[in-house]
Amino acid sequence: MKKSLNPLTVNFVLLFCIVIWAEATAQQIQPDSPRLPNTSTITDTIPDTLQKKKFVLLDTTRYRFTGDGNFARGNVNRTVMVLRAELLFTGPVISIVTNPRFTYGKQNGILAERDSYGDLFVDVFKKRRTYLFGLGILENSNLRRIDLRKMAGAGLGFRVLNTKTNNLTLTNAIVYESTNFREKATVTTARNSFRVKGKHAFLQDKIRLNHITFMQPSLSDMCNLRWNTIVSVELPLNKYVTLRTSFENFYESVVETSRKRNDSRLTFGVAIGNKH
Repeated sequence: MKKSLNPLTVNFVLLFCIVIWAEATAQQIQPDSPRLPNTSTITDTIPDTLQKKKFVLLDTTRYRFTGDGNFARGNVNRTVMVLRAELLFTGPVISIVTNPRFTYGKQNGILAERDSYGDLFVDVFKKRRTYLFGLGILENSNLRRIDLRKMAGAGLGFRVLNTKTNNLTLTNAIVYESTNFREKATVTTARNSFRVKGKHAFLQDKIRLNHITFMQPSLSDMCNLRWNTIVSVELPLNKYVTLRTSFENFYESVVETSRKRNDSRLTFGVAIGNKH
């Protein structure tokens, strides 16, 4: 008489067959399908492309330091030294420019020039063809016997040329001026200040011509006129060093009794910096 199978054994065998069948079925369904990665991990590793960029007011600095001079010995002993700096700070919206200078000169051992000049120009939207600007100027002059001159104003600028070899801008501003002479009474006036400024390169940047001219008539007295012009020719030696010669002419119609209205100066020197 045959023995019947133990129900526990039968159940165990059936359970084993079901497990084997389920495992085989799972391997047949989408055998090559990759596992989906954790979405939380993806969001953590992908950078936020919509994150706003930080606003930078000024991002570029340009500088230049120049030393010019003119020395003569003989019947006339003359010494003239002019130290200049050009500092430019630019950003997406504004540019800040300053061009301080100091002039020292002697004629036959007598002090003739000990003049200081400092300016500050703030240009708004300078990269556009038309832009706004404000300015402030302080200066004194032993040559013209001026203890202190103050100027402040604002105006518009227009970029006529802006290429690799030629740059030309025109500006016009209304400025308030106050001049304290040593003997003459203080003169205050409002002026129209028109400026032409250009930079030009020739022979594949082997020769450079820089020029700047101011014409500043008084709005209340047309006989009160000032202008000044600086023209320089430069020979770059390398990226940072440049040989140069400069011609300057200054005119003021209102001066002290012992002073002449017109002055000219020719100097030679060298410039160092990353601003061309």
